[in-house]
Amino acid sequence: MPYLSSNGIRLAFERHGQGERVLFIMGSSAGGRAWTLYQTPAVVAAGYQAVTFDHRGIPPSDAPPGRYTLEEMVADTAGLIEALRAGPCRIVASSLGSLIAQELMIRRPELVRCAVLLSTKGRADPARVAQAEAARALAESGVRLPPGYQAAVTAFQMLSPATLDDPQASATWLDTLRQAAAGPVPSPGHAWVDITADRREALRSITAPCRVISFADDLVTPPYLCAEVAALIPGCDLVEIPRAGHYGYLERPAEVNTAIVEFLAKNEVPA
Repeated sequence: MPYLSSNGIRLAFERHGQGERVLFIMGSSAGGRAWTLYQTPAVVAAGYQAVTFDHRGIPPSDAPPGRYTLEEMVADTAGLIEALRAGPCRIVASSLGSLIAQELMIRRPELVRCAVLLSTKGRADPARVAQAEAARALAESGVRLPPGYQAAVTAFQMLSPATLDDPQASATWLDTLRQAAAGPVPSPGHAWVDITADRREALRSITAPCRVISFADDLVTPPYLCAEVAALIPGCDLVEIPRAGHYGYLERPAEVNTAIVEFLAKNEVPA
């Protein structure tokens, strides 16, 4: 896996395919490889080059000690785009990755041509503030939950009831989540990235074409918060995927990929 230096951090990245670049930005405590099961093959088949990377704190990228900030992760991503000479690039992002993409479009608009924002928000409601505070308390305690418990909690938090109620699908997911929970632990620094700030007014300044994708059963970033973002960004449209939770890009990949590729094609730069 190749590496590059960005914002003083060594980041691991991969390229897939040829063509105009699409940068995929993953969410908190997850590696870029999560995109490679479904999304990068679809984008490559559509004629683009897909670029994935691992955030600071996600091996094999550097994992500096301490509490990470959104500003640091935005700077990491901006430095990656500049080091690859990829700007202005197309972006596909999820969750924390979508917040990073939004901040790039606000602070460094010259780096972004267009963006697909999955599971995004411009603010946090009381339930999601409590969720973020609970994650910080767990990280600060140093407690590592048993893999079986962590897998079950993650499944109920991240998946749609449609997946949980399917015996075969839920069994496969729980096995995968147990293996992930038993593996290397991502840096706890991600827990302190501020994902609760109210950025609604700043979102109005975004000029890049955007599409928001929400998931009907997403408990982490509910559809109404996604819809707020779509309404605030000028010209942004909204696609809601049914029977999908926060991991909707893995639960309903065909629908998600169709929405991504359609948007990218619609925003091609004329030759």
